[in-house]
Amino acid sequence: MRYSGFKLLIVDDHVHNLFTLRTLIRQHMEVAILEADSGQQALDITLKQPNIDLIILDVQMPVMDGFQTASMLKMRKKTRDIPIIFLTAAFKSEEFQQRGYAIGAVDYLLKPIDDNLLINKIGTYFRLIEKERAMNLVLEQKVAERTAELREAKQYLENILTYMGEALLVLNPEGEITQVNPAACRMLAYREEDLIGMSIGDVFEEEGDEAAGAFFGTWLEALIRTGALSKIEARFIAQDGTRIPILFARTAVKDPSGAIAHIICIAKNMSGYRRIDEDEDEGDADTITASHQSH
Repeated sequence: MRYSGFKLLIVDDHVHNLFTLRTLIRQHMEVAILEADSGQQALDITLKQPNIDLIILDVQMPVMDGFQTASMLKMRKKTRDIPIIFLTAAFKSEEFQQRGYAIGAVDYLLKPIDDNLLINKIGTYFRLIEKERAMNLVLEQKVAERTAELREAKQYLENILTYMGEALLVLNPEGEITQVNPAACRMLAYREEDLIGMSIGDVFEEEGDEAAGAFFGTWLEALIRTGALSKIEARFIAQDGTRIPILFARTAVKDPSGAIAHIICIAKNMSGYRRIDEDEDEGDADTITASHQSH
């Protein structure tokens, strides 16, 4: 493999060492090679040149040695993840090698350079980079697909809430309205922004009760026990004070600790329907029937 498209920075304060490295690498790879003859120049190049894939860094340099240069590179967000291979003819002891690895180098090679070893090392890191990039592309594709799926699901749910005929109100545990759908706004003759923050007691009353707030504690107790209360006959109080008969259901949404986080309320407008009581042989049966039906 020729590794075209990769960018390599070589750093050495001796011009002939840079020439030797450049010549060796170009014999085996078609990579873009950048050169620096000091630690400071290396820092300047990495800030100006995007996407440097690998740095080969001499340890023994005046003013700013390789260890100091590597430390500076690792401190900067833009350059901290660039792999660094140290090269040295002087600092060969185990202590210096450990220091190089501690700073963050991926390898510590000794001069005189073993040509095959260096080329194999460079090739190994380029292959690792290629593999990581390929995995990142796959991951990005999966994230994009999942994001699209979630966006579609969100839009689907929003469409259901927008076009459903029943009124939807979401309450917090204190009974304040936090979310409504268009059907609720139409039924109550309020704008959405006016409903948000109102108490459920401002727009709702149980049958035989003039203030839903009086029953809110009972709601919570029942919701905690059962998780849902359905088919409750009640009334909405529209903005003009009109009482609208509704069939009402409440469902608790709990957090991981089991406490109620939200209360979902769904109301069906029962205007045009009337309640009749019929005595049958089996006993009394209550039914709700459309007022326009013939009996």
